[in-house]
Amino acid sequence: MAATLALPKGYGPRIAEALERSPRIPVIWLEGQDCAGNTEAFLRASHPTVAELLLEILSVDYHETLMAAAGADAERARIETMDRFPNGYVAVVEGAIPIADGGIYCVIGGRSFREIATEVCSGALAVIAVGSCAFDGGLPAAAGGPTGAVGIGQLVRGVPVINLPGCPMNVQNLTATIVHYLTFGTWPAVDSRGRPLFAYGQLIHDQCERRAHFEHGEFVLAWGDEGHRKGWCLYKLGCKGPATFANCPTVRFNDRTSWPVKVGHGCIGCTMPAFWDQMSPFYRRLPAPPPFPSDVTVDEVGTALVGLVGGLAAVHAVGSIIRKRRAGRVVAAATEGRTPESASEATGPEGAEGVAGGEAEGRAAGIAGSPKGEPEPTMDTDPDESGGGGKAGGAR
Repeated sequence: MAATLALPKGYGPRIAEALERSPRIPVIWLEGQDCAGNTEAFLRASHPTVAELLLEILSVDYHETLMAAAGADAERARIETMDRFPNGYVAVVEGAIPIADGGIYCVIGGRSFREIATEVCSGALAVIAVGSCAFDGGLPAAAGGPTGAVGIGQLVRGVPVINLPGCPMNVQNLTATIVHYLTFGTWPAVDSRGRPLFAYGQLIHDQCERRAHFEHGEFVLAWGDEGHRKGWCLYKLGCKGPATFANCPTVRFNDRTSWPVKVGHGCIGCTMPAFWDQMSPFYRRLPAPPPFPSDVTVDEVGTALVGLVGGLAAVHAVGSIIRKRRAGRVVAAATEGRTPESASEATGPEGAEGVAGGEAEGRAAGIAGSPKGEPEPTMDTDPDESGGGGKAGGAR
């Protein structure tokens, strides 16, 4: 558990002591629009096991899938927990909350799930959103969904909300979040989206066991090819590891035995916001960042940006030339005692350049050669032989 929380090994005894002396935390586990995948993950917990979680760490007083009671008896258990432990229970929310059409797309006991979730979460010690659906609406909130699904964090205010996105979430992160509270009396530090930094503070790409193949340019180009059999990088087949924050490579699943990339399937970015829309197609390279169209890849965006930068550089170069020419006209006009505007009117753009490039240069040469600082007389010479100085340089 110390390792999961990214703590030094020395914290192990402190965590063990906290779990031994801390009272079991009451938990109300709600399910909205979901597939129960996070409940399935919870049942497969290890280090500690689900039995240890239920009997020693947590007191799951309400969970529709696990509890023996049903109907009115189940609802009574939820209400009694809220009454006995005001602001002292943890609300775990699994699944999205539909808010369209008055919330009719998910109704429990004659009440909308939105109403129940808001009531339970508003009186909780903290809210833990497990899975991508509870995080930001997940699959029900994907483009084209009619239910107006949102995450619980969009409805609850004034209560800490810890988001554990994933499809499903890694139950080790749920346990670690609660253990952190029991050990230190505070919830773990989170990022701007409410995700604990210990679990979502690093890119999957930086922790992946296939990273070395990425660095050496060894990519799987087709499912089942030689590179795939050798465990090469899956980036070119759509792996979203370089754009996804999670600890899947280190914590893993199934009693820490494996995770999708290890068994040959690219990351689909399920811990990221709106991943069903932003990370698909799942088997193409990284999707385009908003507001670009969904069929534009990051590589194409990068190429366009390079072209744009090149164009801006060209515009800057032209602007620099124009500024230099204007400066030349100002010098010429000042030498003849005229304003830059009159010089332009008298000579036109090309003539003004002649003044700047010829007369100013010739006068400067005369000043340099005269002890009194006055221009020396110039001879009428052929412009090609004079080198553009003196009278030849100023000829119109």
